[in-house]
Amino acid sequence: MITGCVIGESPRSGAVLELPDLRIRRITRLDQSGTASADQPQVWTVIDFETSDHHAQQLAQELAACLASDGGWYADFRTGDERVVVFAGKVFRFQRGDTAARAEAAAHGRSVGVPEHQLDWRD
Repeated sequence: MITGCVIGESPRSGAVLELPDLRIRRITRLDQSGTASADQPQVWTVIDFETSDHHAQQLAQELAACLASDGGWYADFRTGDERVVVFAGKVFRFQRGDTAARAEAAAHGRSVGVPEHQLDWRD
């Protein structure tokens, strides 16, 4: 089972994320005024989702196509021991404990403006 989250403010204007069998598990509004970058809103809508493992590739492609390229946004999800981190137009996949691949995703995140403290994907 895939589980993950996307910030509701992160898709670009006009984007549509559509995937068969995508289920919303929880929606939470959080005050991020102390941790958001200057390009990010102060209040975030966190959308926790789940779907079947066989949708992993399609989900990654759909997220990469809909996320805004400005503001330092990404989405991430887990399927088994694999973590998938998706930025606008770019997907990183790494296994639990693969520090080199995780570092590559973090380096890309820094290059697109993700604050360091938001690059905290846990195994």
